[in-house]
Amino acid sequence: MLSTFLLPILALSAVSATPLAAPSIATRSTKPVVGAWYAGWRAEDGFPLSYVSWEKYTTLYYSFAEPTQNISTLSLAGSDGEMLPQFVTTAHANDVEAHIAVGGWTGSVWFSSHLSTAANRTAFVQTVADFALQYNLDGVQFDWEYPNHQGIGCNTISVNDTANFLAFLQELRANPVAERLTLSAAVTLTPFNDATGSPSADVSGFAKVLDYVSVMNYDVWGSWSSTVGPNAPLNDTCAAPANQQGSAVSAVKAWTDAGMPANQIVLGVAAYGHSFSVSPSNAFMPDAPETLVGYPAFNASNQPLGDAWDDTGSVDVCGVYEGPGGTYNFWGLIDDGFLTETGAPANGIFYRYDNCSQTTYVYNETSQVMVSFDNIPSFAAKGEYIKDAGLRGFSMWQAGGDHNDLLLDSIIDAFGCN
Repeated sequence: MLSTFLLPILALSAVSATPLAAPSIATRSTKPVVGAWYAGWRAEDGFPLSYVSWEKYTTLYYSFAEPTQNISTLSLAGSDGEMLPQFVTTAHANDVEAHIAVGGWTGSVWFSSHLSTAANRTAFVQTVADFALQYNLDGVQFDWEYPNHQGIGCNTISVNDTANFLAFLQELRANPVAERLTLSAAVTLTPFNDATGSPSADVSGFAKVLDYVSVMNYDVWGSWSSTVGPNAPLNDTCAAPANQQGSAVSAVKAWTDAGMPANQIVLGVAAYGHSFSVSPSNAFMPDAPETLVGYPAFNASNQPLGDAWDDTGSVDVCGVYEGPGGTYNFWGLIDDGFLTETGAPANGIFYRYDNCSQTTYVYNETSQVMVSFDNIPSFAAKGEYIKDAGLRGFSMWQAGGDHNDLLLDSIIDAFGCN
């Protein structure tokens, strides 16, 4: 893996800024998206390209290319830049679209400044187009976390972020390289913030230039929450008002109400969950000592370490020390004895399936660790919802989080896309 991998941009002919009209929506592909993000940093650390079930996917997103302070470069420093050409070649050999995910949680620091002026937008359009051409990519997904809303803690932000993002995408769509690409955005449960800091009421302009948005329906509850809750709730309209923090159902309603057609929405699903330190006195119902509580209190000062891929603690890009994440991939729950090889609760593990959120809790009373995650029935429920709601498909974070394709097969079977 390269310690530093800053990509010089190839010189291409300049593109006129007009016209900015995107290709007709009717001419773009509408085939179902069966996708997953491929974490490049795992290519030589637990999940090589040979482990991917290529025949089951239509699209994979190599994660991440990060904007840098230099508007002319995208960095693959944290994602094994040497692996990207092999990723593209392997994807194409399996008739799978190879996309690059640009940004991410740690890679969104410079989006706002890069799109802040017309000159900057034109320069960044060229950067993205040249990168896609250099690597023979089929698509680009923008994962800006978040327009006009602070993410990791040191992002540049502006009240004009969403308007500038749209102007950038319009110009990118008109670029002769990018016009053939699939363009998408990974988005939150509510539309991009407008200049007032509220979710935009009209995103129809984005629908005209993006092929689809991938709604990141996960990390709804975690160590930052007041209680344990579902990591990736399918529905929350059936929950108590205090527990309605967002879900797939509420997100789709918010985006479609704002003008994003349902068939241009891909549901982001999670092959992981979050761990919490929960005492037995809080974990169980008072009148049912073996029944888990739905939203128990937890000890925020004692974050349990997750599986072997969890970050044990490090300094982030903002210079702030972050402790263990407490993330458990689906395979990690099996490795650490919460689940059996078939994904069922292991002996001695307490289990709760929440019929509202369609998500799962497991609890080890001895270690006092509770994990909220999606199991096989959770993925089946999401697949049924995608089909019934007329969504474009799904994308899983991340491809390496599953175990023997138990989750992937479940959602594909329910979605009925293969």
